[in-house]
Amino acid sequence: MSKHRPDTWQIKLYTVWVFFVVNLRRLFRDRVALFFTFLFPLIFLFVFGSLSNTGRVNFRVALIDNSRTPLAQIYSASIRNNKTFNVQSGVSTLAQADRSLSRGEIDVIIELPEGFGRIINGLPAGNAILRYSGGNQLEAQVLASVMQSQFSAITARFVKSGQTLKVIAKRTNAHSLTSFDYTFTGLLGFAILGTGVFGPMNVFPELKKMGILRRLHTTPLRVWQFFMSNMLGQAVTGLMSIGLMMVVAVEVYHLKIVGNLATLALYLILGIILILGIGLALGGWAKNERQVAPLGNIIVFPMMFLTGVFFPRYLMPQWLQSITNYMPLTPVIDGARMILTQGKSLLDLGPQLAVMGVWLVIIYAIAFRVFRWE
Repeated sequence: MSKHRPDTWQIKLYTVWVFFVVNLRRLFRDRVALFFTFLFPLIFLFVFGSLSNTGRVNFRVALIDNSRTPLAQIYSASIRNNKTFNVQSGVSTLAQADRSLSRGEIDVIIELPEGFGRIINGLPAGNAILRYSGGNQLEAQVLASVMQSQFSAITARFVKSGQTLKVIAKRTNAHSLTSFDYTFTGLLGFAILGTGVFGPMNVFPELKKMGILRRLHTTPLRVWQFFMSNMLGQAVTGLMSIGLMMVVAVEVYHLKIVGNLATLALYLILGIILILGIGLALGGWAKNERQVAPLGNIIVFPMMFLTGVFFPRYLMPQWLQSITNYMPLTPVIDGARMILTQGKSLLDLGPQLAVMGVWLVIIYAIAFRVFRWE
């Protein structure tokens, strides 16, 4: 008996491979599927990339005034009234400013430390600190020059030569994100949704309508083999679509890649398999397109707008962020962003992997339970 087991498993795995190849061939013969798999995500990439890279004539800054001297207050007011500086409201502490800088909400932090602007021997003294990240070095150089000119004008009121007020530029260790960096990782989630959900949701009812799945049911093919072949196919096509998006993002919009691409690919494969389970459950359960479309929209649209696909979740109220933390697509997008822009490894993504693991069990248990061959 044991001698036949390897051959049996070889046959089963060969069946998986055959259907994997069939699925790939079907995809590349279907122009509509090719459009939605490869070109549709690229259209969104160009749209949001263009919106994220519109030119700005001012600089977004966080102003932290810890001095409170009369001169510091006057200078703070002048910054707020200067069109060159777009001072962000609601940022009052250095910790909040650092968080905004790391998220790409601001370009630099202007800190007026305690004692800045005090009059010593009849002259104003102190150093303003300009904090910036590696991605905003050019902005920091420009603003440091502007600020130093302002300080020179202030000092000139007291003494004809010399410089008593100075700007000290400090680079932070955080990897600053541009708005496009946040948008791009959200668009990865959109591509995964399209690959994992809309593919099986549209294809399976059509195969049932044509009687193909009914005929497959008369063969020794098992549901797990059919699912596994789809997993392999969607993982390959999903990575191809994402790879094309990354090439365009790097070449056209200068996407900054901090993390390891192999780690990112492995993590995205897991994300594709997770989201694919939703498509397998919907497509496997539905008898026709009319039955699957409303339910699919009910599931997909909340994930599309609440998990960071089109805009960052930090813009949402805190209570809504807490709820969306546990949606299936949220850890996929958050983890991909942490790998891509912060250089995190899989060991650093324990919370995200835990949520994904729970959803994998739940979703595939449902998918196997509700699958129908006709």
